[in-house]
Amino acid sequence: MDGNLAVIGLGSIGSMALWQASRLSGSVVGFEAHTPAHARSAVGGDTRLFRMIYRGSPGFYPILKRSRDLWAELEAETGQDILTRCGGLSIGTTDGPYLRSVLETTRINGAAHQILTREEMAERYPQHNLRADDAAVFDPNAGVLRTDRAVTAAVAAAQANGATVLSNTPASSIRETNDGVVVTSGDTSWTFENVLVASGGWSQQLMPDYLKAHTETRRVFLSWFVARDAAQFTPEKFPTFSRMYEDRAMYGAPAVDGVTVKATLDGRGTVTTDPDGFPRELSTAEIAETLETVTEFFPGLIPTIVRSDAFPDLYTEDRNPLLGWLSESSRIYCATGFSGGGFKNATGYGHIAAYEALGKQSFDGLDFVRPARFKTG
Repeated sequence: MDGNLAVIGLGSIGSMALWQASRLSGSVVGFEAHTPAHARSAVGGDTRLFRMIYRGSPGFYPILKRSRDLWAELEAETGQDILTRCGGLSIGTTDGPYLRSVLETTRINGAAHQILTREEMAERYPQHNLRADDAAVFDPNAGVLRTDRAVTAAVAAAQANGATVLSNTPASSIRETNDGVVVTSGDTSWTFENVLVASGGWSQQLMPDYLKAHTETRRVFLSWFVARDAAQFTPEKFPTFSRMYEDRAMYGAPAVDGVTVKATLDGRGTVTTDPDGFPRELSTAEIAETLETVTEFFPGLIPTIVRSDAFPDLYTEDRNPLLGWLSESSRIYCATGFSGGGFKNATGYGHIAAYEALGKQSFDGLDFVRPARFKTG
């Protein structure tokens, strides 16, 4: 036996699972097809939004609370500044479907928030060119996560705890036997008591057919702009934002580097059959829609895309993650399918996955993310 647990993929979720697992066992191995935090994965793009208010299942809220605490733990353990706490805005039509959905979930969870009228928004955040019937919900606990820093910090912390990291070692197959789970990479094989699959957009090749039928790999892109006055778009003055309307949708983050503002179209992921071979450049149509939206929303940004990127992520049919065992008797645990929205909860997901995969604790109230929901018959 080569270890208690193998973590396949050390990206957004896998790195956090490895860190948490290394606190529980001295026999944990992480497999990474490239190197941790490489730019081809869903870690790419420097920042992700963290927020405590959202639209969707109220069941995510306990994971968000756990994640918030664990981000602080990771910062304390590694001495890295990972989460910039700058607040966040959800902006949309007053009484429109987006804000109604956000407020419905928020009121169920009891999350701290403040409703801002159009006039209050215009006074506090003049960077936004608002529509006549706009309103916003302010999340005081939101912020910006530094993705590269987070993943490298988690992997380093895991190694300091005794975990082994195998970089440039893609897992070509995993196979359950009577003795455990065999992980193969090239001509080399290892056997582990359990295996945790967290390989994002590359996860399908390691999945059973019943999950392949309910997932797809999508290409997600990002774009950045330079501000006419960078001082107006610092984290102190410009919270993270998500603006949703029927005709336009965009989210983004302040200029954490003091120069560029992330402003990206929402919900534009396109299906790709090859997570290694999709176009990383934006199409003419993607550029045109991005510029039109930025021109309307942010007069203070120069309407020229100065940087863009694209990466693969695994999406599920219902857009909820796959977090749990493949079956009741399986030794393979899934932590994938985060559908473009996993990073804010990465520490919380990693905590759940590590504790369950090592048999240390099980968590209730997670039926909406369990792989078994896609089984039929």
